Amino acid sequence: MNTSSLNSSYWRPESVVISLVFSVIFLVGTVGNSLVLAVLIRKGQDSKTTNLFILSLAVADLSFIIFCVPFQATIYTMDEWVFGPVVCKVVHFIIFLTMYASIFTLVAVSLDRYLAICYPLHSRETRTPKNALTSICLVWGLALVFSGPYLSYYRQMDLGGAVVCIPAWESKPRIAMDVCTFVFGYLIPVLMLSLTYARTIRYLWTAVDPVKDMSESRRAKRKVTKMIIIVAVLFCLCWLPHHLVILVMWFGHFPLNHTTYVLRILSHLVAYANSCLNPIVYALISKHFRKGFRRVFGCTLRKRVVNKVHIIQVASTVSSMETST
Repeated sequence: MNTSSLNSSYWRPESVVISLVFSVIFLVGTVGNSLVLAVLIRKGQDSKTTNLFILSLAVADLSFIIFCVPFQATIYTMDEWVFGPVVCKVVHFIIFLTMYASIFTLVAVSLDRYLAICYPLHSRETRTPKNALTSICLVWGLALVFSGPYLSYYRQMDLGGAVVCIPAWESKPRIAMDVCTFVFGYLIPVLMLSLTYARTIRYLWTAVDPVKDMSESRRAKRKVTKMIIIVAVLFCLCWLPHHLVILVMWFGHFPLNHTTYVLRILSHLVAYANSCLNPIVYALISKHFRKGFRRVFGCTLRKRVVNKVHIIQVASTVSSMETST
């Protein structure tokens, strides 16, 4: 993620706001994705193919939140990069690795949902946990291939007496790399999401199940359609500003001033927020995940209650023994 080095004295209030926003993203993303992982791990062997994809998505989002967000927050709040050259490379590599893994997983989920809804009988042989795991391995393999060049893209440098972590490539290779990231990391996935979701919506609104009542069928259509629209719109909105800023910077007029600096910060924050929204979209709207969350919280509360009761019983026993003595 490209950054700009400006005089920190002009940005003290903004640094506080940015730190708070990053803290919220870190807390919400960590808690949300951890809950998703807890629910899916508790299901164990009963997990379906879609749950495996959601598990992969949660791992990518949680890795991004833990290993990238804290370091990115320091770029906007500190005057220098203080974590060394290795962390400079690794952090930005993980950023793009998890970005590609998340986007490719979203495409895999959309294809899985398309097959499950449009071809429920014929897709049973292909929508197996083994094939889902194979697809997840393919997703992470492709993500590794596309994000690999970023291990050399960023470098720790001494710029004007300040140590910074910035892109080290020349202009032409950087333009080619950023364009490839936009095409393979946003444009093609969005087109695939739009195609699969459009066909799924069309099927949901045109196909009629004669077994079910018409009103029930309409309610099911509206529910699934709502979820699909939320997924597609949030994905596009979260990542579009980031890619637009980079494209305008290379092919348009994007001067280095306070306004463009704020725009770049906002585009990054919106993109980072996607890792917080995914657990909400893919888990909290689901009835099964809500039940899973209640079970997780229920087990935690029961353990605390049992521990408290045990402590009270031990204390009462000790007290009665002292009294009898």
